[in-house]
Order: sequence, then C-alpha cells, then structure tokens
Amino acid sequence: MDWQSELISLYLFICNEYEKNLCAYCLRMTNHAELSFSDEEVITLFLHGIMNKRRTLKEIYQEAQNHLMPWFPGLPSYVAFIQRINRMYDVFVPLIESLQSKLPSNNYFEAHQLIDSMPIVMAKQGRRFKAKVAPEIATANGYCAAKNMYYYGVKLHVLGCYQKGNLPIPSYIGLTNAGTHDRKAYEQILPELSKNIFADKAYQKENNSLLQEGAVLLHTPVRKKKGQEFLDSADKLLSSAISSVRQPIESFFNWLQEKTSIQMAGKVRSYNGLMVHVFGRIAAAMLLLVQRFSS
Repeated sequence: MDWQSELISLYLFICNEYEKNLCAYCLRMTNHAELSFSDEEVITLFLHGIMNKRRTLKEIYQEAQNHLMPWFPGLPSYVAFIQRINRMYDVFVPLIESLQSKLPSNNYFEAHQLIDSMPIVMAKQGRRFKAKVAPEIATANGYCAAKNMYYYGVKLHVLGCYQKGNLPIPSYIGLTNAGTHDRKAYEQILPELSKNIFADKAYQKENNSLLQEGAVLLHTPVRKKKGQEFLDSADKLLSSAISSVRQPIESFFNWLQEKTSIQMAGKVRSYNGLMVHVFGRIAAAMLLLVQRFSS
C-alpha cells in the first residue's frame, strides 16, 4: 500500500472512531472554537507522523507543512497545532482500547501472560533534581537497573498475552510515577488476573520463584539466597526456562522504542503533553500491530 492510501485509510479509521466514541473526549464549552482544522485531522496527522518515525511534534508539523498541505489545507500555525493536540490528550486511551479489540485473541495464549515495565525519561542523573514538568505524576526517584540510570519521569507497565514466535499482545497498559515498584503496580491488577504470569525478579514476593496468589501463578527467575555464590543446576534450568518465556515482553519494549522513541520525553513541557507523548505513541504502535497481524 502506498503512503497516500495509508494516509486515507488512517483518516477514515480515525473519523469512524471519532464519530463512535472519541468525540465525547473532545467536547468544547465555547462558541468560538476554531474548527476549520478538524479534530480528526489533528489526530491523523499526529499518528501518521509517529508511524513514519517523526520523533517530535516539530518534525510532525514540518512534514505536514512541507508535504501534506494539499491534504490538510486548514493546517494552523505550529503553536496552535501543539495546543490542539495537547488539549485532546484524553482521546488516546479509548483509542488504544478500541485498537486492542481488533488484535487477535487466543485462549491458550491468553492463559500465559508476560509483565514488565520501562522508564519514560524526562530528565536523568543530576538534571532530574531540577525537573518540574508534570508533577501530577512524574517524580525524580526513578531508577532503571538495566541502564544503571536514575531519572525523573514516569514508568510504563505492560501485561501482554504470550504468542510463540511473535510480539505479545498488550492486555493491560498502565502509567505510574517513576518510583513505583514493579511489584506494587502488579498488585493493583492482581485481583483481576487468573493466569500464569511470567515476570522478572522485581515481581517476586519473599524471594519465591514460583508463587500462587489466588488464581494467579507467578513465575520468576530464581534469586540467590543470602551468601549463596552459585545457583544449583535445577534452579539454573528453571531460571533459563522462565527467562526464555518472558523474553518477548523485552522484545516488545525494544520494538516500541524503535518505532516510536517513547522512552525519551525530554521535550515534554506539561502534563497534557506527557499524556500525548506516552499514550499517543502507544496508539500509533497499536495501529502498527493491527496492521502487522492483519497482513
């Protein structure tokens, strides 16, 4: 499919979703709203830009201004475009939910789920103490062990359905402050789960590698006991097996970062902008997943 057809298909999809549901999240309490450039066009331009690896709002706007003006003749100024997209931050969560319903479903795979988190970094190391953007949710006490990095920002949590040989299908997506422990975030949705969950050691409780909690059996790699230098052979095999099952969730985060650059949010300047950055990019990624599974 050429880019013109993709753009038209995306616009028609957004128009359909807007009419069915999204319009409720864009209500205006004024008689003086400027609607020569529609909400559907704003959303379409943003998602089209992210899906085509335009990493910032400025890049998205410049592409529209330089190449898409015949398609969007009512394109406002850059400042007005930013204001419009930030005002519509609420539309992306219901859009993600709608896209989730279009992804394939399989009861066997849904019985095996993977959970993990990734940092959304607004400032890191020493600069994190000076950051003050989006204090409603962002905090300076984030730590990413994989990168040995302290940061100011938020943390994205994803629970996905296992699919052998493919990326997991997200079923739960959540956002917490940077300092929220993975185990605490997991416990918030635990009562709604009834599956085999595969996770890393951060989700352990009392160092139990296999833990039955209600209807959930949590599988995590074996942690060494205090003073233990090496794991025995059985524990090594168990840890390797669990790690191999949960590896696709790490691949999902790598794929999400590659496609959307979601992890770095240093240019975000407001709470609304942060919500657009996170959930707008997830919506774009979900559109790519829908295309991937439907092709």
